[in-house]
This record gives sequence, structure tokens and C-alpha cells, in this order.
Amino acid sequence: MSTEPAIDLRGITRRYGERTALADVTIALDPGRTLVVFGPNGAGKSTLLRILATLLRAHEGTARVLGSDLKSEGWKVRGRIGLLGHEPLLYRDLTVRENLRFHARLHDVPPARIEELLTAVGLTRRADDQVHTLSRGLVQRAAVCRAVLHDPPVLLLDEPRANLDPAAADIVAPLIGPASGRTRVVTSHDPAGGLAEADLALGLRAGRADLVAPAADVTPAMIGELYR
Repeated sequence: MSTEPAIDLRGITRRYGERTALADVTIALDPGRTLVVFGPNGAGKSTLLRILATLLRAHEGTARVLGSDLKSEGWKVRGRIGLLGHEPLLYRDLTVRENLRFHARLHDVPPARIEELLTAVGLTRRADDQVHTLSRGLVQRAAVCRAVLHDPPVLLLDEPRANLDPAAADIVAPLIGPASGRTRVVTSHDPAGGLAEADLALGLRAGRADLVAPAADVTPAMIGELYR
């Protein structure tokens, strides 16, 4: 019995004016699996995540997430995706708890879920502090809470360990790591670390898929070639 991929991209192309950010990218990811995306700055990694998050549309090709075509049915999956990008998507003048309450109302999430997550990431004592008063690491923890607040089956993670020290990275790992059981697309500049927690690897260079292979078959040296 075949299982439909959780993410199915075929010939995805996206342009910004005359510049092609993604060119003919094709990849399929099964439910519960992790895709790690490598490539130098400007390779198209963030554009790929934004297309999957329904924030951008591809100019060519088809993109399906959780069985829905993103071009015509993006509304069906938008609430089932968690996005953790370079921007925390938190209101700086609101407290952490106020931010999470706002997002909870959008997704009809009970208040108990907020407290559960604040405890999980060690933010209970700082939950009533305004976001702009927090260190980057604590803001990243709050952003993790926001991304998983509605228990999404798909997570899109743009360098999720940015601004986190090793101890903090371990704290959030159960929520956004492989053990979370979610389908994950993770961008990374860490070949060894990224490959270790992935099932499939995608290497982008100038918007093109220079490498698509099972993560177990890829070496850090192969990833290094993308940056030359």
C-alpha cells in the first residue's frame, strides 16, 4: 500500500524579476521524515521554505503538502504547518505569554498548551517579559513555542539552532527535532549535524538541485562542494 508523500515538489521554479531563485526543483518527502537543505547564501533555501509555507507561489511546477496543491488549496494546509524562520514572528512590545495567547486564538489552542510549552523550553519565569527585553537565545525559544503551538504535522525550520547555545538546543530538540515525529524541512550550514538527523538531503546551488540523495549516502565533503 503506497503512502502519499507529505511534501511533493515537481519542477518548482521561482523568480525575483530576472533572477531565478529556484530552478526546476523536484523532491518527495514521506510523512514523518526529515529533509535537510544545504547551500550557500542565496542558493534558494529560504525561498523554498517560503513556498512550502504558502508565503510565496512558484512560477512553474507543482507543490503539494499533506495532499493539497499549494496553488489552489493552500488554505487547507496553512494551519497545519509550523514555520521557524530567521525572523521570530513575535510582537516585540508584547510579552512572551501575550504573543502565544494571540497565536493560540488564531488556531483555537487551549491556554494549557501555552503553559506546557513555556515549561518545556524553560521560559516560565520570563513569560511576562516583553520580547524586546530578551536575549536572542530566549527569543528563539519563544519562537519555537510559537511554531509548534498548534501541534503542526509539518515543520519548516530555517537554521533552527541559530542563537541557541548547546544546552538550549537540547532543550528545544524534543519539540522540533527528529524525535518530534513531525515531517520536517530543515535548512542548515552544518553538514555533519544536519545529515545526522535527516533522512533525505537536498543541496542547492544558484537555485538548482545539485544534490538529492538519502542522507546516509551523503558525506560532509560532498556538501562542501556546494560552497566552492
